[in-house]
Amino acid sequence: MSKDGMNYAPKGKPNPVVEKGEFQFAAACLDHGHIYGMCNGLVEAGATLKWVYDSDSEKVAQFVKAFPEVIPAESLEEILSDPDIKLVAGAAIPSKRSDLGIQVMKAGKDYFTDKTPFTSMKQLEEAKEVVEQTGQKYMVYYSERLHVEGAVFAGELIESGAIGRVIQVTGFGPHRLNAASRPDWFFKKEQYGGILCDIGSHQIEQFLFYAGCQDAKVLHSKIANYHNSEYPELDDYGDATLVGDNGATNYFRVDWFTPDGLSTWGDGRTFIIGTEGTIEIRKYVDLAREQNGNHVYLVNKDGEQHFHVSGKVGYPFFGQLILDCLNRTESAMTQAHAFKAAELCLRAQEQAVVVSEHKAQVK
Repeated sequence: MSKDGMNYAPKGKPNPVVEKGEFQFAAACLDHGHIYGMCNGLVEAGATLKWVYDSDSEKVAQFVKAFPEVIPAESLEEILSDPDIKLVAGAAIPSKRSDLGIQVMKAGKDYFTDKTPFTSMKQLEEAKEVVEQTGQKYMVYYSERLHVEGAVFAGELIESGAIGRVIQVTGFGPHRLNAASRPDWFFKKEQYGGILCDIGSHQIEQFLFYAGCQDAKVLHSKIANYHNSEYPELDDYGDATLVGDNGATNYFRVDWFTPDGLSTWGDGRTFIIGTEGTIEIRKYVDLAREQNGNHVYLVNKDGEQHFHVSGKVGYPFFGQLILDCLNRTESAMTQAHAFKAAELCLRAQEQAVVVSEHKAQVK
């Protein structure tokens, strides 16, 4: 398991849903390492990665090493003007993801962006308008659910009725900072959006999905810079409490305080309470026991069960997304869900109480 979450790019077993060349896509704007995971998932599902574009030739060269068949494009326009391209995957600087998506959709192609998809409500509203005008998709790589087999399996358990109706979801999303390896934009709030907007987006998306919520309200949220005063715009801690439209509740915590001694980049966990049972997902490590993830613990009327699901579940989202793009369906994720998770993380960030570094008093 990598100690660098920014370049975490899971690989699974190939499970193509289309023939070679039937679904061609491109990668553009390689600012975040998640682009590798996004492209891995699509290629494993049968998509053909035709083009790559970034203004930084070094990033393109590195990308070509990972995907040798890809063709470096001279410009974004070269990709957008290619009628064979069905979808563009992008991992731009967060504040630029919306502009890229609008260009892509106006060119008649679907868009698949890294999280967080927006850094302002204005961007969200503009994207909604373009989706309405063009009929194209603005899909989001909420990887902590979509690209973690334990998280996928938990969803299957819930769907099967294993814990009854979900009434509460608690999520912990600690990440390793690795400050020296981070780009400048990572520390500028206008560009990364804030911790609740950025890595908090994973947590809110999971809550909506597991609890079956169409909407939710942010009851309370807070952010802090406890230990990184040399980066004054960095939120190194954040948490929030939400209640869904069906009465389910959510608490999550995200931070940049992963200890140096942890074998991976973050001990991500999700706890799900249902009316008839509970689930815990240990996503990336089984602390002090095994240096691997995808451990799912289930307790219900049948007793206590432990499932280690690495290599057993796969990542169905990517194949579903390809078929959605071809058939204009919404099996992988609805547009409303992708946008609602984005909206709520923006709201959590906007209304967050700022906690003082030293006195723990609100400003």
